[in-house]
Amino acid sequence: MPQISKKSAAMPASAIRKFVPLSDAAKADGVKVYHLNVGAPDIKSPRCALDAVAQKCEELDHISYTNSAGFLELRKGLIDKYYKKIGIDIELKDILVEVAGSEAFAVAMQIACDKGDEILVFEPFYTNYNTFAYLNGITLKAVHTDIRKGFALPPVEEMEKMVTPATKAVLISNPSNPSGTLYSREELESIGELCRRHDLFLISDEVYREYCFTEEPHFSAFNLPGLEQNVILVDSVSKRYNLCGTRIGCIISRNAEVMAAAMKYAQSRLCPPVLGQYAAIGALDTPQEYFDETVEEYRKRRDCAVEMLNAMPGVFAPCPQGAFYTIAELPVDNAESFVKWMLTDFRKDGATTMVTPVASFYKTPGEGLRQVRIAYVLEVPELRKALDVLAAGLEAYPGRTL
Repeated sequence: MPQISKKSAAMPASAIRKFVPLSDAAKADGVKVYHLNVGAPDIKSPRCALDAVAQKCEELDHISYTNSAGFLELRKGLIDKYYKKIGIDIELKDILVEVAGSEAFAVAMQIACDKGDEILVFEPFYTNYNTFAYLNGITLKAVHTDIRKGFALPPVEEMEKMVTPATKAVLISNPSNPSGTLYSREELESIGELCRRHDLFLISDEVYREYCFTEEPHFSAFNLPGLEQNVILVDSVSKRYNLCGTRIGCIISRNAEVMAAAMKYAQSRLCPPVLGQYAAIGALDTPQEYFDETVEEYRKRRDCAVEMLNAMPGVFAPCPQGAFYTIAELPVDNAESFVKWMLTDFRKDGATTMVTPVASFYKTPGEGLRQVRIAYVLEVPELRKALDVLAAGLEAYPGRTL
């Protein structure tokens, strides 16, 4: 029997999706599963995006390739209708459409690093960064942040101690997936200064930019002065317009060599999804009211989730300032075992709740073993039901530690 490669066998599974077979089995048995495990909100996509796809499907008699950089109309639209409005000044040569933010992350990491090089990340971090690093022989070095301190960044002096000759980039998510942490302009300036001193790339994941719950607006790393050649911006339409399934993102940089390299990667996969690009073009006409209402809706969900979680005996969850996630520390022996048990053994009124164990969002061994990520992606009445089920599961779990 042929054997798969060692690389494939050792590839880490997605912490977010690896328990889907267990949730599917529960549903097949008639169990209602509340999904708080994945960032797929129940918010409606903008009508203009859906209508754009429908109109194109009426007009087209075939679907062909596009330019590897994406439709010119989409790239120009992103510049004029979106980025200029939020104070990010770019030209056509600075932007390339990707197959979602996921491809943009993977490409940015490969452009910054050769095999054996290192990237500094702040843990906990988006678990798929691990996969992209593994596939390309890149080492992620984790700067630790503490749930009890709201995942605040340590002093830049502590980060600087981790820089070695192999360090080629710093990777940040702002606001953060999975913690919802929002970094201030001052914090970004300190990270930027570190990158400037050591001539590092700064890869900035800003896909949750719209969803900040502070009076001060989001500050983009792209606007850090003196770092025009260092910053690689990763973005996506998935969260902004709730168009996750379109798989459209982009990579942006004023560094000409970065963009030339990005184009070579883009040519190797031919082109981004055509219908997804049409949806993204239509989404650029989304009115401001959509974002205002969505931010307020997420704020209500956040407040509900944080209040209910901290009311559960032994549970601690800091209040996030962005995105639509929070991390909760649970009174359990092992969060992964608890998540599995909820799907296979626990039912309340014919329902269970699915969350994501957080250990694989850390690099430091032993960290996050009792933590889960909660995606508050359900409207408040359903969110309350889901968290009531979670609370009941915690009370009944055999491995409870409190």
